[in-house]
Amino acid sequence: MLSLIFILITILSLVLFYFGTGQNRKVLILSVILLLVTGVLAYFGFFENTETKPPRFLLVIFLGIVMATYFYKIVQKDGLNSNKLLAVHILRIPVELVLYQLFLRKLIPELMTFTGYNFDILVGVSALIILIYLLITRNKLSKLFVILWNSIGILFLTIIVVIAILSSPLPIQQFAFDQPNIALLKFPYIYLPGYIVPIVYLSHILSIRNEISQK
Repeated sequence: MLSLIFILITILSLVLFYFGTGQNRKVLILSVILLLVTGVLAYFGFFENTETKPPRFLLVIFLGIVMATYFYKIVQKDGLNSNKLLAVHILRIPVELVLYQLFLRKLIPELMTFTGYNFDILVGVSALIILIYLLITRNKLSKLFVILWNSIGILFLTIIVVIAILSSPLPIQQFAFDQPNIALLKFPYIYLPGYIVPIVYLSHILSIRNEISQK
């Protein structure tokens, strides 16, 4: 059941980002291809082999960066839907709940959860509050607030990304030797570093770019 929930979260992140960026077909097609490729590899345990050099997990991170960089270049500011991009961040709430369940199942360390050093759920809750406010009042947020909120979101996300990488059973592991981060090497949780995290980063960056470009 937990796996199905996470697959649904992944699909929702794709759908919200697709509509939030103007329904660019390249975004949809490349997202589906990336999810299929990483999903199949993870399903057959490709990324769970941590003895190879360089570690196979780095391929996931590399592909995520390449995808996000390409999307940044092709997404036009005129097609952005700020509310749908904001909704992408609300998915951080169920993601954090899934991570906590993975901790209870001894698949990730506690420091990767909201009871540890992962404060990302606060960004998800604030995104939900902001979106409700915008839908009810029809007001527009100030440029300073949008830039500041997205910058904080990037900071919180970066903190947990660093913790997750340094808690993984890789040569650079620094934390959680008693319970390393092994869940994110498996299907479907590979989608968190391989797709959801890059999409969340990009949603923040596109929102900041959009605000800066406005007079």
